[in-house]
Amino acid sequence: MDIITQLQEQVNTIAGLAFNTFGTLQRDAPPVRLSPNCPEPPANPSSAAEDAASLAEQPKLMSAALVNAAKQFDLLVAALPLAEGGEEAQLKRIAELQAENDAVGQELQKQLEAADKELKQVQELFRQATDNCLNLKKPD
Repeated sequence: MDIITQLQEQVNTIAGLAFNTFGTLQRDAPPVRLSPNCPEPPANPSSAAEDAASLAEQPKLMSAALVNAAKQFDLLVAALPLAEGGEEAQLKRIAELQAENDAVGQELQKQLEAADKELKQVQELFRQATDNCLNLKKPD
């Protein structure tokens, strides 16, 4: 797998972890009284000490996974090749590649034209052969 694909996969991983982390924090957040005029929010019926401990530990684990994914992304970015010579050198390289692409395209066009010419010759010979067979003529 190339480096760009790995970076894309890592970005997707980070997005998924962030989505799940925020969703879990929102889901498990205790109810909060917004103002003194509002009634007290109902207590969570499953607020056992064991649940509270796991709820306190889960954000830490999810945060650690998110940090590890970000570190992996940084490692992948560091593995990217550096641009040589700046923008001017890159533009020169692009121009060279474009010229090479044009030359190859012209060569392919010539080959296509030669193949079309050969196809027409074969089709004409086939037509003559079928005419000779249908007319029971001997070939010239």
